[in-house]
Amino acid sequence: MRFKLIYPKWPKLSGQTEFHLPPHGPVVFAATLPDDVEVAFTDENLEPVDFDEPVDFVGISMMLTTQVKRGWAIADGYRRRGVPVIFGGIATMLHAEETGKHADAVFLGEAEGRMEKVFADFRAKNLQPVYNYMEQRPPIEEVGTARRDILKRELYNYKGVQMFDLVHASRGCRFHCYPCAVAYLGGRKFRPRPIDKTIEEMSAIDNNRLFLVDNSLAQDTQWEKDLFKEMIPLKKKWCSHPIEDDPEVLDLAARAGAWYVYQAVFDTSDYIRERIRRYHDHGIAVEGTVLLGLDSHTQDEIRRLIDFLLEIDLDLAEFTVLTPFPHTKAFDDLHRQGRILSYDWDQYSADRVVYQPKHMTPERLQELFQYAWDTFYEKESQMIRMYKLYQQVIRKEMADGTYRGRDRQLAGQAFGRRVNQ
Repeated sequence: MRFKLIYPKWPKLSGQTEFHLPPHGPVVFAATLPDDVEVAFTDENLEPVDFDEPVDFVGISMMLTTQVKRGWAIADGYRRRGVPVIFGGIATMLHAEETGKHADAVFLGEAEGRMEKVFADFRAKNLQPVYNYMEQRPPIEEVGTARRDILKRELYNYKGVQMFDLVHASRGCRFHCYPCAVAYLGGRKFRPRPIDKTIEEMSAIDNNRLFLVDNSLAQDTQWEKDLFKEMIPLKKKWCSHPIEDDPEVLDLAARAGAWYVYQAVFDTSDYIRERIRRYHDHGIAVEGTVLLGLDSHTQDEIRRLIDFLLEIDLDLAEFTVLTPFPHTKAFDDLHRQGRILSYDWDQYSADRVVYQPKHMTPERLQELFQYAWDTFYEKESQMIRMYKLYQQVIRKEMADGTYRGRDRQLAGQAFGRRVNQ
């Protein structure tokens, strides 16, 4: 059986350097397919969809709300040609009812242990409109090694510089942050994978640079310590979402190859200032993730926050505006209050104001969002700051003998002239 798996294109944040990482959802899903399914993958961010390619069944994997309308259009194109389509992924779960109008089947939940039935139904011409396993999560031990062999590796670099591969060591999140849908999607119970299986997968990835895409590593102190201890011999260089603010944990993370973290910066407190300093003390760079437009944000507070980011010596910053994604507390509150101005999912890119802020007009918040990007990167562009991060990781790789020399010249060609200007 010829199964075509497609990842619809989606726009980067305005102001963000354009690069693409190998997507995580499709390669994890591909590992759950029956052995007799021949799978081919297209990442539409990097190559066009060939609607004339002969296939028996199409799967569309959607991670972001801004992918859904494009995903629907792709599905409509295949179905007009008589090819059945199934949808899955995070954004499918957030937009299940609408997506069902463009699909022969919609899969909701985690796929491990479920695909034999789905494909048996397909072969029997008995495909169900909805496969809902949202409340029946498979044992975490069943999560296997992702099928990275479906990727076209040569497409995933930035101007010749090797980017990182995505991997996860856990699912679920015990936190329930205001704008986040993880509690709905993966549950509020922290579910770590067996460490030996995680290490086995990391070890097998033919890339020294990894991104641990877990919602947060700071969920179980002993688990973090055990994981990082086992990662030390791998000599991988990796980034992640927050690591616990504990000296022993941070030391182990650094020894295990922590390169930089995405750390939410939500206020101008001494706690945040010290949090960033402690990362830096352990040689871990920080990309601040900064959400603008909460009900507590006045115009003056947003300006103070941006000034604060420059004071604390962040390596990078990524600004977004509050976006009320379905199945979040933010959506429930703003929808109930009649403050959502648009339900056009193409606008839900986290850089467009689609609701009425509490202390300013939507237009003013949009202006402050642009002001944040312009001000933070006024003296050094994001590209130059990224280059400096890659210099750090290359130095770390050269120090421990893991640098392959694959991107030294290319990195100079891509970035050097700009840095010297």
